[in-house]
Amino acid sequence: MASQLAFPFPATPLYGAHDFIEAPANAEALAWIGRVGDWPGGRLAVFGDAGCGKTHLLHVFAARTGAVLLRGELIRGLPEPPYGALAIDDAEGADPEPLLHVLNAAAEAGAPVLLAGRSPPAHWNFVLPDLVSRLRAVTSVGLQAPDDALLRTLLARLLSERQLVVAEAVQAFLLARLPRTGAALRQAAALLDQASLASGGRVTRGMAADVVSMIE
Repeated sequence: MASQLAFPFPATPLYGAHDFIEAPANAEALAWIGRVGDWPGGRLAVFGDAGCGKTHLLHVFAARTGAVLLRGELIRGLPEPPYGALAIDDAEGADPEPLLHVLNAAAEAGAPVLLAGRSPPAHWNFVLPDLVSRLRAVTSVGLQAPDDALLRTLLARLLSERQLVVAEAVQAFLLARLPRTGAALRQAAALLDQASLASGGRVTRGMAADVVSMIE
């Protein structure tokens, strides 16, 4: 890899509903997002590994419902109702008492709540009894491992977001060797962006090989 300094601009993820890549891996979760009225108790949780699309699903939900978007660690700043709906990303990282307060307030207001985390809410590491009880009752749907078509489309999207032109053969090289996760593809796109800026040239197979060795 070239050693000169490079200062890439951070890529802004595209979270619009039309940017969501529908695939078998997320079909069940996406279907549930479209049936808010069917959520038992007005709550739903989506779970899966980093980079699998949870945050994008929350944005899709917010666009459809006008939900307030929050991250778990920032729940303390939530205003009191009324609000139409809530979407809480990384909910397992929230402080338990504020999270319990939000769930109770939303229930009283009749506002649906969409939660996202790495695992189902019943497995989150909380000990506050009332919160544990409420989370165990939440319907949960997992995002499955991506198939080849989803990985291929996602990598092309991530490279495009960074305005990187990468030959299809180089993309195929990456897909055959990188971990099969959205997080790995996102990291690869960022590293290729840095390498391209540092070299002042196009993305090459050599750069791709270096990136693969850094992520494996």
